[in-house]
Amino acid sequence: MEVITHERLKETVYLETMDNGLQVYVLPKPGFKKTYATFSTKFGSIDNHFQVAGEEETTVPDGIAHFLEHKMFEEPEGDIFATFASQGASANAFTSFDQTVYLFSATDNILKNLETLIDFVQHPYFTDQNVEKEKGIIGQEIGMYQDNPDWRVYFGIIEAMYAVHPVHIDIAGTVESIGTITKETLYTCYNAFYHPSNMLLFVVGGVDPEEVFSLVRSNQMKKEYKPQGEIKRIFTAEPAEVHEKRKEIKLPVSLPKCLFGFKETKIGLSGEALLRQDLTTKLALDLLLGTSTKLYQKLYDMDLISDGFGHEYNSNPNYAFSAIGGDTRDPDQLLEVVTEAANEMMASGFQADDFERARKKKIGGFLRMLNSPENIAHEFTRYRFRGGDLFKVLQMYESLTLEEVNTRLREHFNWEQLAVSLVVSP
Repeated sequence: MEVITHERLKETVYLETMDNGLQVYVLPKPGFKKTYATFSTKFGSIDNHFQVAGEEETTVPDGIAHFLEHKMFEEPEGDIFATFASQGASANAFTSFDQTVYLFSATDNILKNLETLIDFVQHPYFTDQNVEKEKGIIGQEIGMYQDNPDWRVYFGIIEAMYAVHPVHIDIAGTVESIGTITKETLYTCYNAFYHPSNMLLFVVGGVDPEEVFSLVRSNQMKKEYKPQGEIKRIFTAEPAEVHEKRKEIKLPVSLPKCLFGFKETKIGLSGEALLRQDLTTKLALDLLLGTSTKLYQKLYDMDLISDGFGHEYNSNPNYAFSAIGGDTRDPDQLLEVVTEAANEMMASGFQADDFERARKKKIGGFLRMLNSPENIAHEFTRYRFRGGDLFKVLQMYESLTLEEVNTRLREHFNWEQLAVSLVVSP
């Protein structure tokens, strides 16, 4: 067992890697009644073309990671949600671009629930019948999202930016793509990506680390896993430029929905370099567009934005993009005002006082986040799968410089890389 102490944050993380390669992290929170656990695999919607060392190259249908997540909850003896509920736990799961996460939260029966979590994720049960049944359920889910304006405007901007990279494909896939999924393709993906060496178990809350490790050790010793080689994820080269400058979708909305953002050209980073770019870009976006900025107030006074206006930066070693916007009465005027203000800021640079204030706000938000077991678990796993460390965020924020953030704004706000997504009434 490795003990990793973060003195300034007053946090101690315990790590043990099982013989089969499973990494188990425990973060005790004395005084916390609730415990939150995530069992995650580095397998998301973008992983549709891969090769496991020593095996053939494989291409699988779009949406299969999400489909697999759904099917994992079905056991021969019934639905696993009922088991968690009977043990006083609330369970769930989600699939993102690059990971699938199974989770529970509980205040009692922690070890029992933890064993249930591990066992059901490590016990797939796919049949021709239950796979066919799921196609109808997920098909309805896909149709529901196609009618959701917020979902459509968000995926619209990714589709506008990316022509080839699978990040532009809806996480659930399409009705046509999931129609080709079989139990055999599910087992192919399960065997490749649900090997313990590609997974991470994180437990945070009122737990004793040695009790957790003892349970996991005992549990894993009862199961047999052959060593697995490296998983090579294969991506077709994505053009640097955006796929479409402007994408417009017609749906009944009371106000147009507008998202605009920039397709990142500085990709291929991982670990601390990726974390630094992520934090620097988010800080630059806050300084330009945050709720306390002059630009935000101007847009609000002009009735161009509502309280729902916001921004995000989504980064991964092989793709990254920003998304800015919300509901607006006039998308073109909104873009015009933001473009003018951004150009002025790129010319003059952010002020030192504003930079310090924004950085302190980010640090405060990070420290508050450490009081949320859910946020800690998800952020820790997200950073770990990308080669980073959540507990280095504070140190990195403190080391950022004004010059670095100004440079990052000029790098990222490359107007040649701008894409716009709109949802407007027919």
